[in-house]
Amino acid sequence: MANAPAPAVYGGDEISALVIDPGSSWTRVGFAGEDTPKVVVPTFYGKADDNIYVGDNDLHSPRPGMEILSPMSDGCINDWEMTVKIWDYALSRRLYTEAKEHPLLITEPAWNPPKDREKTTEVAFEELGVPAFYLAKEAVCSAFACGKPTALVVDVGSAVASVTPIIDGLVLKKATFHSDFAGDFINSHIAALFKSKNITLTPHFMIARKIPVEIGQPPQATLKSFAGLTESFLEFQRGRILNEFKESTSGVLEQSYNEVIANIRPARPFEFPDGYNLNFGADRYATTEPLFQPQAYPLPDSNVDSSSQGITELITTSVNACDVDARANLVNNIVLIGGTSLLQGFTERTNIELNQAFPGMKIRIQAPGNSSERKYAGWIGGSILASLGTFHQMWIGKKEYDEIGPAVVEKRCK
Repeated sequence: MANAPAPAVYGGDEISALVIDPGSSWTRVGFAGEDTPKVVVPTFYGKADDNIYVGDNDLHSPRPGMEILSPMSDGCINDWEMTVKIWDYALSRRLYTEAKEHPLLITEPAWNPPKDREKTTEVAFEELGVPAFYLAKEAVCSAFACGKPTALVVDVGSAVASVTPIIDGLVLKKATFHSDFAGDFINSHIAALFKSKNITLTPHFMIARKIPVEIGQPPQATLKSFAGLTESFLEFQRGRILNEFKESTSGVLEQSYNEVIANIRPARPFEFPDGYNLNFGADRYATTEPLFQPQAYPLPDSNVDSSSQGITELITTSVNACDVDARANLVNNIVLIGGTSLLQGFTERTNIELNQAFPGMKIRIQAPGNSSERKYAGWIGGSILASLGTFHQMWIGKKEYDEIGPAVVEKRCK
């Protein structure tokens, strides 16, 4: 790319932009104009002595003393050094490209503070060396992916659940709300369920071999032994089992949890890595109910109190914080995304509760049927945006950054 055009004239046609969508669990990276991100890497890193490990393979390799840590907090980046290492790994080792050859679009949560927005811009130009940059609101990108300039974007991910109203492509910040009652919150309830049933979670990497056993019979597995493994590494590995259970077995009832109704539903079997397996009936619905009623199911050490809002209450609060004139349009254009929203029955329950919360209004929820579109909506919207021919005037060029500094992002990326 020796004869690449000057940053000011970057358009969708000359060269593919890069799109990075950092989430609390996964970071999605790929080229603008493509349907899905080419690279999806964990937003975690391992630290042992002075060594840093990123990427699936290294994170899941047992090493003495390796701690597993996250560079994210509340959906925002708080450890820039490690974030850059994760991005660099995704770009150079997985996508086989260099950031300095492409314009770069990065998504951000609607509540990202100005200092973090400026830091993202600084990192893009100073450390990644990009020729042009844009910082896009993830919720706007998600609405864009569903073809909606006006929408109420409900994003239920792993660490954060958020509700963001968007009118004509602009975020209404005063009516944006988020909470940490999301996928990881369900995982802690699933872990509590297993503990109450005296089920020991043995991570995949510890199983040398196993013999199939009947339902409810003790496992017959030969385990490998490892010395010096940290609690954070074991917790990270147990989290994979909790995610597997949540994705394959958990479900959401259409109404508030009722054990009698839940017991009528067919049970589902789940096999643990060590071969132990069990049928889960009502329990598979009980573990997801805290998403809708967190205050009714407090756990020790959780931050649940009487004011904690479930997902439907969060949506209601957001809608009621908007102008009266805009409410009907927003509830008629609800976009439901995020990996946790893929729980069986989640969309139906949300729809029923919102119809009760807003009688007389037409509730319409658009929840992409394709799981990739649901999980990667922010990235897909960014991909569409950055590949538009008309988007080239939106890029912040290196020259403009050099003149104004990181504060340019506040002026150019609303």
